[in-house]
Amino acid sequence: MGVPLQEAAPLFAALGDGTRLQLLARLGSGGPHSITDLSRASALSRQAITKHLGVLSGAGLVRSRRQGRECIWELEPGRLDDAHRYLEGISRQWDEALDRLRAFVEG
Repeated sequence: MGVPLQEAAPLFAALGDGTRLQLLARLGSGGPHSITDLSRASALSRQAITKHLGVLSGAGLVRSRRQGRECIWELEPGRLDDAHRYLEGISRQWDEALDRLRAFVEG
């Protein structure tokens, strides 16, 4: 499937939270942002956003760099490609299983 199961679990766990998905969408559509920028558009505290970004970073979905006193966060699109490939692999497995079932029932 491309992404080993032990690597896919933290990736999908990180993607399984609405707040983290919103942060990814913001970083994906608006480019890199500081925590200050991200917290301005949210009801969450800077600390909460930092915690969510830490989870996303641990899953390899975002990365940060220092710019003066700020941390600038940006999307790591390669990890989303990994998730896409993993889901495509699961989809292929289901299609093959359904084809076998159809052949059995019709045969």
